[in-house]
Amino acid sequence: MAKFITLVWKNATRNRRRSLLTIASIAASFCLLGVLMAIYVTLFLTTDESPAGSRRLVTRNRISLTQVMPISYEGKIRQIPGIESVMAYQWFGGVYKEPKNFFARFACEPDQLFKVYPDYRIAEEEKKAFLKDRAGTVLGRDLANKFNIKVGDKITLKGDIFPVDLEFNVRGLFDVDKNEEVMWFNIDYLWKSLPAERRDFAGAYLTIVQSPDDGPAVAQQVDSLFRNAQVQTKTESESAFAASFVSFLGNVKLYLFAISAAITFTILLVCGNTIAMSVRERVREVGILKTLGFTNGEVMSMILGEATVISLLGGFLGCVVAWTLCKGIATSAGGFANLEGMTLAPWMWVAVIASAMVMGTVAAIIPALGASRTSIIDAMRYSG
Repeated sequence: MAKFITLVWKNATRNRRRSLLTIASIAASFCLLGVLMAIYVTLFLTTDESPAGSRRLVTRNRISLTQVMPISYEGKIRQIPGIESVMAYQWFGGVYKEPKNFFARFACEPDQLFKVYPDYRIAEEEKKAFLKDRAGTVLGRDLANKFNIKVGDKITLKGDIFPVDLEFNVRGLFDVDKNEEVMWFNIDYLWKSLPAERRDFAGAYLTIVQSPDDGPAVAQQVDSLFRNAQVQTKTESESAFAASFVSFLGNVKLYLFAISAAITFTILLVCGNTIAMSVRERVREVGILKTLGFTNGEVMSMILGEATVISLLGGFLGCVVAWTLCKGIATSAGGFANLEGMTLAPWMWVAVIASAMVMGTVAAIIPALGASRTSIIDAMRYSG
């Protein structure tokens, strides 16, 4: 048995250049497959929320996130039983120094911010300074570190969605358990900077309920409250709202499945072609092996073993690269769609490597079957 394994290994690595290129091709394909798997799990299967996050609901315009709602809705929402606090907020957009410096920038009600986000940790004096300064802003510490921003600095956002340039005083930095690259500032500062007819609106309302169990009922009551209004609403959990941003990219699930199918087909072609070339080079050797007593099944198993070894190495290397890429994406995601939690979990390593081995073996079946059925006479006559 040990000699058989040694023979498989030597045959798999006899043409090192071709083997390395094949392993690299498989690694690249399964690296992409691993990253796609991690993205899918993070976007559609991960429901990990903080205790406070599980109590937060987001109410937005039923038509689109880009459509605003009257500020008068806040008082009506606040009267619904089971609600602890409500905050109106608005995506500002804008540009900080350069367009590539993207991060979340929200106008909010400062006196409600730390009620709906009790998981934000900030020094009390910084919190008071933010509440007193209409032009004040607080930032996630991750964001501040990324752009080397300190308390007391002044930063400017050049408007794009809104035709105003706003200058802010950095009054505080908050900490939170997850990566939170976000900036909050006073929505009244935004309103006062706009023409009168464009004031008193909210892009969304963030609500925190008394218990996670109250969420579905409260969401239904909020939407029922405005069912016959001119501007109807849609209320959902914070995690569902974050995932809805992905819908802007189209049918992401379909894209991921289509790319995965293309990868699978490519791997079959690569592995099948490599093994076929290897078998054609060793037809006479197959005849010699049969002369020495190797059965058809042993010849076939040996060739399938070569494909499995090459696929195993490619799959493992692909996982290493995919794991590195996932860490990079998680670090730079800035909280978008919960991608900061993206990782290649241990079970994904197993799934990717197992898939690589299966694909390699399946691709090698036809060449291996053909070699095993070659008679000794035909093999010895072969001159290719």
